[in-house]
Amino acid sequence: MSDFSGMEDLLQDFLTEASELLSDVDNKLVELEKRPDDKNLLNVIFRGFHTIKGGAGFLNVDALVNLCHRTENLFDKLRNGELKLTPELMDAILAATGVVRDMFGSLSQSRPPAPADAALLTQLDDALEGRLPSAAAPAPAPAPAAPPAAAPVAAPASQGNEPDWVMLHAAITGTPMPAAKPASAPVPAAPAAAPAPVVSAASLPAAPVSVPAVTTPAAPAMGLKPAAPAPASKPQPAAQQLAAQETTIRIDTNRLDQVLNLSGEIGLTKNRLTTLRTDILNGKTDTTTLKALDEAIGQLDLLVSDLQNAVMKTRMQPIGRLFQKYPRLARDLARQLGKDVELVISGEETELDKTMLEDLNDPLVHLVRNAVDHGVETIEERIAAGKPPKSIVQLSATQVGDHILIEIVDDGKGMRADFLRRKAVEKGLIDLETANSLDDKQALQLVFMPGFSTKDQISSVSGRGVGMDVVKTNIQKLNGRIDIHSVVGEGTRFAISLPLTLAILPVLVVKVCDQPFGVPLAMVREIIPIRSEQVQEVSGRATIVVRDEILSVRSLARLLGWQETQTPQFGVLMQSGENSFILAIDSFIGRDDVVIKPLQNIRPRGVAGATLSGDGSVVLVLDMEDLLEDNQSDQSAIKTSQFLEMLSNKA
Repeated sequence: MSDFSGMEDLLQDFLTEASELLSDVDNKLVELEKRPDDKNLLNVIFRGFHTIKGGAGFLNVDALVNLCHRTENLFDKLRNGELKLTPELMDAILAATGVVRDMFGSLSQSRPPAPADAALLTQLDDALEGRLPSAAAPAPAPAPAAPPAAAPVAAPASQGNEPDWVMLHAAITGTPMPAAKPASAPVPAAPAAAPAPVVSAASLPAAPVSVPAVTTPAAPAMGLKPAAPAPASKPQPAAQQLAAQETTIRIDTNRLDQVLNLSGEIGLTKNRLTTLRTDILNGKTDTTTLKALDEAIGQLDLLVSDLQNAVMKTRMQPIGRLFQKYPRLARDLARQLGKDVELVISGEETELDKTMLEDLNDPLVHLVRNAVDHGVETIEERIAAGKPPKSIVQLSATQVGDHILIEIVDDGKGMRADFLRRKAVEKGLIDLETANSLDDKQALQLVFMPGFSTKDQISSVSGRGVGMDVVKTNIQKLNGRIDIHSVVGEGTRFAISLPLTLAILPVLVVKVCDQPFGVPLAMVREIIPIRSEQVQEVSGRATIVVRDEILSVRSLARLLGWQETQTPQFGVLMQSGENSFILAIDSFIGRDDVVIKPLQNIRPRGVAGATLSGDGSVVLVLDMEDLLEDNQSDQSAIKTSQFLEMLSNKA
């Protein structure tokens, strides 16, 4: 088949369903290593490959059918006890899932995928025939041929909610399956004792998530005999682009019904306001009419607020759809580094704006990899330190007020502040005097400096000094912050705080030189009056003591590169990460929820975007983190100032 002309919609539906299924299979494979004899898991994974093969057969994607058929047959033998799961066999299976995802990437560009590498197919065939080292069927009651990659742990059994090929075909075509099944090798039927439940494809998880597939050698530190190297799965840019370019989401029909009902209510209220407007224009301004006008406006305000919340909920997606790719990532990297690591995930049901989920992927991938590579020790090091051989990395999400808190915690060796200072000086990032002036909490922030790395050797995993600075930059772009807490010998915790959505931002509207600005409300602690007798000079900086806390005073006008036209009357007590300061302003208007509009073709540092106030004036929404950093460079501050002057002249 040369192309998919006329089948674009069917192909896209298949990729959506199959990508979700493959992501679920990847997670089940990681679980299977802990419970290799779990029949339920084996059946679920078998049906996953069987379903993908069926859809590929309907589209005549022979290369995908061939690969899935081999893998499916492997799991048929595993669940029937004819083969035993070993780390070597799991490496081959995971290599196959990586190639399957590569094929999805080709299909996403409407190109038939190339056949799987012959070495991988040969390895799968060897495994089927029992020729793969340590993969032969065990004796009736033997000792394991090789220790498992991870010690068995208790976990709830999978419910196996994947649809079979018939249901997938019906879901993606809207028609019954053709009488003749697509040509492919015969597939062994599932044992009668474990029938595959049939459910609607609509009940599957939503947006497809790309899982980086990495085939790694067996870990010598775990006492495993290296198998013949399987073809390594290369990065899947096309598949990742497919996930990144996904612009559709699945929405609960109840949420859509709520939006529809509120839209109808707003329409009725609009009609009421139109009638009242006509009455007032005709001179009917009695008390009853004006009271009815106030009630209608109040009703409209309430309905618009409810509609806004309802629409926002349609954009919210469970963060578990992002988290589900990371167990495979942690497993592959741990095998490569000779470590025994378990990734424990919690809070998957926590909801976050879909656009933020996509932007969070890269930072979280790096932090999970960082925990496995830098955070936790090798098995030998942990045993020597009196720790359990298995390392635990926890990834969790919880909603705290109007923010989401994401934590990545490891039980590794922790971070030594003196070591970080020395490394920063060695790499020329700071001088010795600056390093000695940093306390331990400030020293931890050195890991976010561009070019900083604790590794002396560059490897395929780390050592180039890029990553953590990008993590911080990406988090700040989402109006979030990242904090570090570490205890030597016990572990490290990275805490990411994010707003629930970027579409609507609560701000405090302040004024400087008659220009209104929006300051993110999440950073605001309180507003205080500024009296000249309160301001004191400490080390050449203006400070104010607030409840025994000495806080520096930063003039917003000066941060923007303007000359102050009057003495600031108010101060906004701001919290930026671990630092607190007072932002001096002329006046404030109040709290508002704004929809930020990006500035076209220009984005001065310190300005996140713009919005309109109730009177129609332009309000610039400030990026305080960027503005505070920008103030270190007078040139950048002047550029921001020039932009504001240009905006004023145009107005």
